[in-house]
Amino acid sequence: MSLTGKVALVTGASKGIGAATALHLSSLGAKVVINYSTDSVPADALVSKIGSQNAIAIKADVGVVQEIERLVKETVDTWGKIDILVANAAVLQMKDLESTSEKDWDDTFQVNVKGPYFLAQKAAPHMPVGSSVIFLSTSLCNLSSVMPSYLLYVSSKGAIEQMTRVIAKDLGRRGITVNAIAPGPTGTELFLRGKSDEVIKTMAAMNPVGRLGMPEDIAKAIAAVVEKGQWINGQILRVNGGMTVG
Repeated sequence: MSLTGKVALVTGASKGIGAATALHLSSLGAKVVINYSTDSVPADALVSKIGSQNAIAIKADVGVVQEIERLVKETVDTWGKIDILVANAAVLQMKDLESTSEKDWDDTFQVNVKGPYFLAQKAAPHMPVGSSVIFLSTSLCNLSSVMPSYLLYVSSKGAIEQMTRVIAKDLGRRGITVNAIAPGPTGTELFLRGKSDEVIKTMAAMNPVGRLGMPEDIAKAIAAVVEKGQWINGQILRVNGGMTVG
């Protein structure tokens, strides 16, 4: 695959799936914008690893529309366009119905839903025909045994899946595809936080392939849809080793 000449904007790209995606897209020739919200150190390290001629880091809170507008503007001012938009930034609060506060709801939906929605809106005018938008969902949306503590998070990702199928019809008229990648359990810092080794081993053993996903697994799926997916539009691709099917 080759993405030479393409410009990719990846949100939440300083760590985990976002960082793996930025690295993989750059290895295929794309210039990448590494968005981060707080800590510049891993973002700057990633720029150094890729090379400053092919990567820049931009701090922006993608739950705030004015920040999204600035992120898009700085990207376009630097490289003139956006060919690949990966709305990866998200928060994960473990909240069941009883424990969810109004602030929990607002904080989660601001980043997980409002952010991708307006990011697509603001980026679209700068995306040429053949461009690709990738949202991030979760395979928990398709798992019958999901735990109650995932209620708030999965609610936000359910919104992402509905956005995907409808925005695909909207931007499809401009020659822009819109799809979502729905990872299964993936060994990121966010996912592993607070889980014992025993819990992690149990979860890995439950997967048909006997392991957790790795950020690179998700990055490769994103790249495959971006590069080969001009007839793939409005779809949810569940990348989970067979944890859920259908």
